[in-house]
Amino acid sequence: MVSVTGTAPAHHEQQRRNKRRVNRLLKLNWFGGALGWVWLFIVMIPIYWIVITSFKTKASYFITNTFAPPSDPTFANYKEVVDNEIVRYFLNSVIVTAGAIVPAVLISFMAAYAIIRGIGNRFLRLTNSMFLLGLAIPLQAVIIPVYLIIIRLKLYDTLLAIVLPSIAFAIPLSVLVLSNFIRDVPRELFESMRMDGATEWGTLWRLAFPLTRPALVTVTIYNALGIWNGFLLPLVLTQSPDKRTIPLALVNFQGQFGVNTPAIAASVTLTTIPIVLLYAIGRRQLLSGLTAGFGK
Repeated sequence: MVSVTGTAPAHHEQQRRNKRRVNRLLKLNWFGGALGWVWLFIVMIPIYWIVITSFKTKASYFITNTFAPPSDPTFANYKEVVDNEIVRYFLNSVIVTAGAIVPAVLISFMAAYAIIRGIGNRFLRLTNSMFLLGLAIPLQAVIIPVYLIIIRLKLYDTLLAIVLPSIAFAIPLSVLVLSNFIRDVPRELFESMRMDGATEWGTLWRLAFPLTRPALVTVTIYNALGIWNGFLLPLVLTQSPDKRTIPLALVNFQGQFGVNTPAIAASVTLTTIPIVLLYAIGRRQLLSGLTAGFGK
């Protein structure tokens, strides 16, 4: 009984300290929450403008307040977008994005696993250095060599001409994020799998793959966003109208003497929906991957 009563004051003191710490964090959270609402307001301004503009006519857009909601909303802009074969461009963007993301994420995942599990291997260290070097090379700096390679491969004016470079430029950052995430997995888990008789291939898919799911979602969404909005590769590597992607197709609404801004806003609204849905579905794992992937 003496030991119990002796530890009681210490226990109450620890509870008081925890309560004070929580109160301090709550005060900080109020400040952080206020900044979060301010940032949300700033982000929502362009979204609000795009949505309300998409329901205005071209004539009313130039004579009314930019941020005023339309007095007579119309779906004519969405009809015009659909009539301009936006569905074909949408499918092209889906094919390019999915065709680049799936192999890029799989290759990056297997490369990151090999780099982390093969620490000390000179070849893997060199490979990791090459991936890191790829982060320092922007697409604009190598667009001419990429164009010449595509011409030599006789892939010009095909969707595959966009997919292959997109895979190459998505791999370096994906390897960096996934390798940092796999590095945080306890080695005891890998040793337990080995003691159970699992091969490296089995460990890769039965252990590493489920544990790195947040990081996989992170690199998938990040790269999908970049490829979906890509403009330079489709512009340089394709020329046929039926090979255009969504960003390149927006040029259709720019005429010789003006720009159909409401139609562009309608097309942007439609093409943003898949990215918003993708983010909404993987939001939790995206945030987890961003915090855990760079935890150290």
